[in-house]
Amino acid sequence: MDLFAFIKPKNELEQQGEEPVTKKRTPYVPDEMWTKCPECGTLLLTTDIEENLQVCSKCNHHFRLSARKRIEIIADKDSFVEMDSEFMSTNIIDFPGYDDKLKKGREKSGENESVICGECLIRGIKTVIISMNAEFMMGSMGTVTGDKITRAFEYATEKGLPVVAFTVSGGARMQEGILSLMQMAKTSGAVKQHSDAGLLYITVLTDPTSGGVTASFAMEGDIILAEPKALIAFAGPRVIEQTIRQKLPRDFQTAEFLQDKGFVDKVVDRRYLKDTIGHLLKIHNYEEVEPDERV
Repeated sequence: MDLFAFIKPKNELEQQGEEPVTKKRTPYVPDEMWTKCPECGTLLLTTDIEENLQVCSKCNHHFRLSARKRIEIIADKDSFVEMDSEFMSTNIIDFPGYDDKLKKGREKSGENESVICGECLIRGIKTVIISMNAEFMMGSMGTVTGDKITRAFEYATEKGLPVVAFTVSGGARMQEGILSLMQMAKTSGAVKQHSDAGLLYITVLTDPTSGGVTASFAMEGDIILAEPKALIAFAGPRVIEQTIRQKLPRDFQTAEFLQDKGFVDKVVDRRYLKDTIGHLLKIHNYEEVEPDERV
């Protein structure tokens, strides 16, 4: 016997009184409200990351910063005065497609060039600051980049000021050929003159610092600091492995590896960089300026 034959089916009128079963909706969260850490995968509130100076609160991953954000974090409030902001690269050797790349670089970064230079106060001490910008053609060093850095060092030498440089770069800009490679020697010459004048030069290597920038002014500081886990290299690890035909050590070319080998003096968390730099300036006999002498 079919037992289901005795069950009366519900008609449409009987079904009207029942509430339909609906799936529980997940609250909508706009994409701009959260950021996923590329290191640990944690979803973080964007506002929390900004308050933490773009550092992951879970794994300490340091997100990349724009050049101006870097200056905002390090320089005393309203003390930065930019130099040579009008300098712009041009297609000096008529390299195919370079004009478009320059245009895209300016649109993406909002800047005229891959480096920002100027004078500021750091913990009340007058300092020339150099901040490279990964958002403009990956911080590559062309002739104008080299000009701005060289002029910043020359200004610091003339005024008797220390220099703090934040580096991030993919290396020399191939679209300018041999002229971009010449910037390695030009910037190094300016660093030497600054050093001969007995002035302090601090470099802070950020992720990534590579190529011709590493092979020139980035590694010529009197004191070399670096952010945690920053990639610091001349050639990439795959190129080196293919050349020497050996497997490279784990964490090769990270800031921590270079500190162990003596190429970096100290790996410093971004949240303590300003205090660290200010302390280094003071122990090298640079004094805070009076309020009426400030930039």
